[in-house]
Amino acid sequence: MKRGYLRVYLGAAPGVGKTYKMLGEGQRRLARGTDVVVGFVETHGRVHTAEMLEGLEAVPRRIIDYRGASFTELDLDAVLARRPEVALIDELAHTNVPGSRNEKRWQDIEELLNAGIDVISAVNIQHLESINDVVEKITGVPQQETVPDRVVRAADQIELVDMTPEALRRRMAHGNVYAADKIDAALGNYFRVGNLSALRELALLWLADRVDAGLQQYRAEHDIDSTWEARERVVVALTGGPEGETLIRRAARIAARSSGGDLLALHVARSDGLTGANPGKLAQQRNLVEKLGGTYHQVVGDDIPDALLTFAKAENATQLVLGGSRRSRVGSLFSGPGIGATTIRDSGDIDVHIVTHSEMGRGRLPRNHGSLSRRRKIQGFTLSVLLQPLLALALGLGGDRLNLTSDVLVFLLAVVVVALVGGRWPAMVTAIGGSLVLNWYFTPPTRTFTIAEVNNALALLIFVLVAAMVSSVVDRAARRTRQAARAAAESETLATLAGSVLRGETALPALLERVREAFGMTGACLMERVDDDELTEIWRPLASAGTLTCTRPEEADAEIPARDNLVLVLQGHQLEADERRLVGAFAAHAAALVDRARLSEAAAEAKPLAEADKLRTALLRAVGHDLRSPLASAKASVTSLRSDDVEWSESERAELLETADESLDRLSRLVDNLLDLSRLQAGVLPVFTRPMALDEILPGVLAELGDEGDQVAVDIPHTLPLVDADPALLERVVANLLANAIRYSPPGRPPLVTGSALGATVEIRVIDRGPGIPSADRDRVFAPFQRLGDTDNTVGVGLGLALARGLAEAMRGSVQPEDTPGGGLTMVVSIPTAALRPADTPVPGSRERSEKEGL
Repeated sequence: MKRGYLRVYLGAAPGVGKTYKMLGEGQRRLARGTDVVVGFVETHGRVHTAEMLEGLEAVPRRIIDYRGASFTELDLDAVLARRPEVALIDELAHTNVPGSRNEKRWQDIEELLNAGIDVISAVNIQHLESINDVVEKITGVPQQETVPDRVVRAADQIELVDMTPEALRRRMAHGNVYAADKIDAALGNYFRVGNLSALRELALLWLADRVDAGLQQYRAEHDIDSTWEARERVVVALTGGPEGETLIRRAARIAARSSGGDLLALHVARSDGLTGANPGKLAQQRNLVEKLGGTYHQVVGDDIPDALLTFAKAENATQLVLGGSRRSRVGSLFSGPGIGATTIRDSGDIDVHIVTHSEMGRGRLPRNHGSLSRRRKIQGFTLSVLLQPLLALALGLGGDRLNLTSDVLVFLLAVVVVALVGGRWPAMVTAIGGSLVLNWYFTPPTRTFTIAEVNNALALLIFVLVAAMVSSVVDRAARRTRQAARAAAESETLATLAGSVLRGETALPALLERVREAFGMTGACLMERVDDDELTEIWRPLASAGTLTCTRPEEADAEIPARDNLVLVLQGHQLEADERRLVGAFAAHAAALVDRARLSEAAAEAKPLAEADKLRTALLRAVGHDLRSPLASAKASVTSLRSDDVEWSESERAELLETADESLDRLSRLVDNLLDLSRLQAGVLPVFTRPMALDEILPGVLAELGDEGDQVAVDIPHTLPLVDADPALLERVVANLLANAIRYSPPGRPPLVTGSALGATVEIRVIDRGPGIPSADRDRVFAPFQRLGDTDNTVGVGLGLALARGLAEAMRGSVQPEDTPGGGLTMVVSIPTAALRPADTPVPGSRERSEKEGL
């Protein structure tokens, strides 16, 4: 079945019009005859948004009962049964109420896409998982609901719904986003101009990165090598020399001139004819690049200008920054065009900047590496052809002033020069050709190949042998030099790999990207064999970099085994034998990363189990008395009432029933605390917050405390803002703190509960006049089963405070102890207010209330 098409409207902030645009697209498709249904859309009381629903078929929502309240969610089964062509589903990052098939709404959408149904959805930039922490730093509001970036990036189409901060604030002021009583608070907090501008920039940059990735894929698929200047990318070439920092800072300034410009530092790993690469300097320069927001890359290449330009074109770079040559004027005379001149000549559309620095002109004479490239061999043969007739003419003009010995030495010098330039075979051609010229023109009898004297024949033979040996030595030296250069490049690459291991870099895609860049490949992928059948093997990609079209190792240009069931595959060109050996080191490291990641996942999965086991062990040790005591009291009361041996009066029967009831209530509270603490420790306690007033929970708290609750003084102003909390959990928090305060309050001085607003939070203070807690023991009292160390273990196992803090933190709040002025202890419960929550990011459980209040 063909997978459905996903379209996502991405907004910079709540209220920019994502849902409106989504419904507008639904109306357009409906007008074209497309079968469109509304799976789930939240209007938040906005009139214009609600008008866009007219004429669209809506699939009835599923009603789920949870913790005594009813919630509505997307009915996934109903949409699948209806099988429309297009489903409109709002709030991509929404968390479903427990009891739903999937935990997240994006998982519901995945099922619809797999069923071949096209989906149109919407999400705000603050809900993307990768930048959730950045948004919290900007706005001060944590976002509990997130969606993995990969889900949004995998969308077939992403459209940015943009609006200037000023326009959005005007829209809010007109009442088109929040209800009237929420506008002032929102404009002064979340929707400040600075916050909205930062969120807008985040959305634009995130979408630009996604568009850039699509552009690179398009260029790779269509074999486009020319530079498209859609975005400034500045590549700075580093040699590890002292001028590196100057080049990096200059390149960073060039990149900063264009908003969103990228800085890429590149080092070509090979032996440099001017200076060797200093590993310490390269490490410092890499740190500087990363500090300035750039990325460091390393490739292997014998031709530095070609390697630089190949990398720059592959990255669609627009500018290339090089340092001025360190060669002196004398050194320039002994070599061809420098790296800068060659790069400028071949750069094409890429702008090349030659940056001056203090090290220019201080280099040494270049050392001849004897590279046996094709160009040098051609130069050797050309020199051989030119030198022989020129030497013959020059020696012929000398007449009888030179003898045969001098002529042989001159031709031997020519052989050595040709050997130094072109290696063995051009030198051998020169030696043979020179012997023939000497024999014909300068060995008596001349003009014939006959040699009259044995001495002359011996001289020519020795000449040929010496020429052959010299050319062989020069050729061998050149080969050894090339091998040494290759080994140096490999060692630098392996040193970079080792450095990444020591720095703790564990991102498998980053490692594959490094392999792809270093060996000039178009794509790299680590594949795992997951299953075998009778006919073929099944391979699954674990991570990839670049563009890869193969789905099996044998379809790639190179496959390097990393382990029995892991293979590193590369696409682009065939690898040489020594390159395969080097890639093997990367493959082994990739396999180690996979093992490390899986061990970490196993450890993370085992940690909650270990904590749960630890909790159960402590529970068995701690609750023996506390379980037995209320059970024994209830059992004794019930047994006495059932006994026929004693006639109980009505007052005695009532007293026994009251004792049994109190014991069972005590037992019920203890079991509830134990279960909730166990869920907190295991990370499975469901929390569903909604806007609520504090006066909703206080009656229940006081009723739970019974007669002791009647003595508690309450001073909660009615003007406090709504808090964003789970009513049942907040009630437990306050009840446990009050029970602890009542236990230690002196007679005649009951606890006091007060409330006040502080910034974006509401503080509930539970104040007692008891003995208080020393500062050194304040953290210890929040540990589970802390009372195990007390001498009196008849009043509980010490779960109340631990549970109160855990439940408060689960609601993004806190519990902190303070000294009560005049003596005693004050427990401060901080809960975030509901006024700062963006209108189109409702928490589970708040939807019905939001619809009624126009949020």
